[in-house]
Amino acid sequence: MALGRKYKIRPELVPTCTAAELLELVQWPDARGTALVIGHQPYLGQTIAGLLGLSESECAVRKGAVWWLRNREREAGAQTVVVTVQSPEVL
Repeated sequence: MALGRKYKIRPELVPTCTAAELLELVQWPDARGTALVIGHQPYLGQTIAGLLGLSESECAVRKGAVWWLRNREREAGAQTVVVTVQSPEVL
C-alpha cells in the first residue's frame, strides 16, 4: 500500500533463487517498466555482481538496502548503470 500502485508478489523469489532466474522473472534488460525487487541474499548480491561484471563474492548487499540499477545501450553494447545505493541507516 505504501507504493500507491498495483504490485505482484512472486513466490519464485525464494532464498534458493538464482541470479539467472531473477533476471528472467523481471525480464532484465528488456522490461518496459520499472521492477522493484525485494529479496534475499545470496541471489541479490550475485545478480548485482553479474550485472556489474564482478565475481559473485564481490558484491555484498546489506539487509534493507536499496539499489537502483538501470540498463542503457551504448555503441559498445549494453551497460548496467548504478544510479544510487542507499544503506538502511540513511533511508
